[in-house]
Amino acid sequence: MEDNNFKSGFVALAGKPNVGKSTLINALMGQKVVIVSEKPQTTRNRINCILTEANYQIVFVDTPGIHKPLKKIGEYMVNIAVNALKGVDVILFMIDATEGVRNSDLRVAEIVNKSKIPTILLINKIDLLKNRSKVKEMAEIIKGECSNIVETLEISAVTGENLSKLKECIINLLPTGPQYYPEDMITDKPSRFIIAELIREKIFLLTKEEIPHSSGVVVEELKERENGMLYVRAEIYVEKKSQKPIIIGKNGSMIKNIGQQARKDIEELFEKKVFLDLYVKVRDKWRDDKNILNNIMEYKMEEVKDK
Repeated sequence: MEDNNFKSGFVALAGKPNVGKSTLINALMGQKVVIVSEKPQTTRNRINCILTEANYQIVFVDTPGIHKPLKKIGEYMVNIAVNALKGVDVILFMIDATEGVRNSDLRVAEIVNKSKIPTILLINKIDLLKNRSKVKEMAEIIKGECSNIVETLEISAVTGENLSKLKECIINLLPTGPQYYPEDMITDKPSRFIIAELIREKIFLLTKEEIPHSSGVVVEELKERENGMLYVRAEIYVEKKSQKPIIIGKNGSMIKNIGQQARKDIEELFEKKVFLDLYVKVRDKWRDDKNILNNIMEYKMEEVKDK
């Protein structure tokens, strides 16, 4: 028998790169599900993150930041972000309080407005402001471009300010409905995708300049060995020969650091020991190669192989 009091639905996040969408999702989920870094365009794909409680299930749809693309991978990311807004129940439109309203925010506002979906405007990073006097002005500018905004909140995804109120607002906007995913499921992405993302996060955190955006990660092998250890073989793609030694580092120091930090997160996720085998390969212009993009960004659902 269906519970008429149970609420469920899909909630998409929209905003330009680096406004804090992934940080917000992790904060609302109460655990790390999606990767974050201070560099823009960290998120490259749509990821559904599932929060289930006794009387509701919220499926947060994390998307790449909407930006003006320069390469095919950029076009791919923007298309993912725009398409993710279709058919959802609520949109969370985020802007950065420290930057004010920019043209990039107005481009997002135009897309969100066309969706006609109930939208909560989130003015994030409010904790970094010494003077909040201009926040209302920011909100009015966005609301002038977006007629479907039903609520405006000043929040901090880092400190948690107003996140409880945000959750209440979301639940109030959700329809009564079924539980779409099992209660112990936190994401709809396969293990290989999540592991590749964790490795890529460490590249973003530890390397500089063009390296993070020029790199991609593919998990080529994932299996559990007889001793219970999880074996992972992953390839890190870079675009130029000069980038390979940077990823490897002096005497292998960089790739060792990437591996150690990624392995820690993977072990916490799978709750078992992990042997992480990393390789670096040069793939010229891989960000414009449809075949490689499909391999990196469209993992098929696949469980860990037995031994």
